[in-house]
Amino acid sequence: MNSQPNEAQYRLGFLGAGKLAGSVIRGLIRAKFSSPNEIIASDPNEQARVMLRDAFAVNVTTENTKVAKNAKVIFIGVKPALVLPVLRELHVDLVSKVVISLAAGVRLKNMESVSNARFMRALANTPSAICHAATAIARGTRTTNEDVALAQKIFSAIGIVVEVEEEQIDVVTALTGSGPAFIYTVIEALAAGGVKMGLGSSVALTLATQTVLGAAQLARETQLSPDDLRNMVVTPGGTTAAGLEAMKRLGTSESLIAAIEAATKRGQEMARGNL
Repeated sequence: MNSQPNEAQYRLGFLGAGKLAGSVIRGLIRAKFSSPNEIIASDPNEQARVMLRDAFAVNVTTENTKVAKNAKVIFIGVKPALVLPVLRELHVDLVSKVVISLAAGVRLKNMESVSNARFMRALANTPSAICHAATAIARGTRTTNEDVALAQKIFSAIGIVVEVEEEQIDVVTALTGSGPAFIYTVIEALAAGGVKMGLGSSVALTLATQTVLGAAQLARETQLSPDDLRNMVVTPGGTTAAGLEAMKRLGTSESLIAAIEAATKRGQEMARGNL
């Protein structure tokens, strides 16, 4: 299905509209960076297409070629194992276009070997949907400064964006891409502690969520170090000190560091498998 004629031209096109790409689309519409009629997305999943069409009025199709031919800037939102096969299929329609891959574990050199597009990689995260994304971009060998400026403009509309070397992308994937799941685990654990000590589950979850949100916002606005911010809360011999001692004893910091390390190594493994 396609809600526009074949000759229609779109500002942005998405090959795949799953969790991450769908979040980016919703964020760009929310930020009014693009109107829905300027976006076209392809996805084989009917539920994903219907959601974008009915809830956000985005143009949708089952055909990747319609996106590749008719959009000015293309985002790759398919699963990593499908990136290179899709690019091989569409290589004629992608010549000289700006193509930004949202996929983890697929290197720029491998994408450039199958298509003459101007490739970049962008590792965003699901908070893109509410314009609180953390995104890192990496340029390819054909990327121009204008391409980088365009990517920065797009992703700045839905959060913060930094430029990194591609060798650092796997770490970014672990920190910002996987990071929300780690933070949700922290929120869940804080709430569970509240429940264990007598709060109702709804109250505990509300307070835990707001506590994490407020702490993050304070860190962002003050630009103080985590250590300085922590010391603003701790009183020697007080409740916070007792809680921090329990976290130290159980290796809470070490477990989060290990999570980033494990996710980074998995991204590196995926890259070796997507040649």
